[in-house]
Amino acid sequence: MKQIGKYFIGISLGFLSLFSCSNTNEKADGYGNFEATEITVSAENNGKLIQFEANEGDLLIKDIFIGYIDTIPLSLKREQLLVSKDIVSSKSQGVLSQISVLNAKLKTANINKTRTEKLIRDNAGTQKQLDDILGEIDVINQQIISIEIQNAPVVNELKNIDIQIKQIEDQIDKCKIKNPIQGTVLTKYAEPGEIVSFGKPLYKIADLENMELRVFVSETQLANLKIGENVTIKIDNQDSTEDYAGTITWIASEAEFTPKIIQTKEERVALVYAVKIAVANNGSLKIGMPAEMWILSPTLSKAKGD
Repeated sequence: MKQIGKYFIGISLGFLSLFSCSNTNEKADGYGNFEATEITVSAENNGKLIQFEANEGDLLIKDIFIGYIDTIPLSLKREQLLVSKDIVSSKSQGVLSQISVLNAKLKTANINKTRTEKLIRDNAGTQKQLDDILGEIDVINQQIISIEIQNAPVVNELKNIDIQIKQIEDQIDKCKIKNPIQGTVLTKYAEPGEIVSFGKPLYKIADLENMELRVFVSETQLANLKIGENVTIKIDNQDSTEDYAGTITWIASEAEFTPKIIQTKEERVALVYAVKIAVANNGSLKIGMPAEMWILSPTLSKAKGD
């Protein structure tokens, strides 16, 4: 009996050993690193950075006001343009008043014309009277055209000033620093009081709540992948692995050589396809962190669905 017991114990240990070996031999379907959408916010104007409230690690919401560049020089230029516009407008008003007087004369002349035409039909007026009135109307029209031609440069000057004012107001608006996306400040490049120029980076921000894992798979694995498919993402913890749910959002249409992190000669010459997977971050995932992608087998997926 002891021999039989030892025999069964030996068989049981053998099965356990075989099972454990099969688990250790399992390989992930893809390996890669986490990425995030990073945006570098730069200055859109030149001047002194008066206020700048962004620090590394801050969580900023979209379109929040976080600072501004000195706008005093631009405001003074706008005031100067407004004064110039008033001066030019006064010139234009004088011209327009002349046109108003002429239009009033033209209206009276047209009334006289209608009256004279009626008198002629009643044999109470002469053709000469009508010709004189028609000549007067022609003279008034020519005077109006002449004044409008003289006023054209003034009108164009007003339009030009209005355009310059809009440009200045646009520059003033661009002095305001607004956060473009909701995310976490990764790096801060400037401090209040600094003189910044157009295009100078102020800070870098990234949406860390929604991470993206980029992995590389072989051609033979493409048949098992499709956009919108759910996969399992595993990252290493101290003594085990932690699982995350992921969704495939993009699959490369062209193959590329295996990334340089693959060191073996056989794998370096192989062609692979890049795949992007969206993963919700619970705060543990970091940019650059390595991870594994595991495809849910059809049998396992069906079992979970049941």
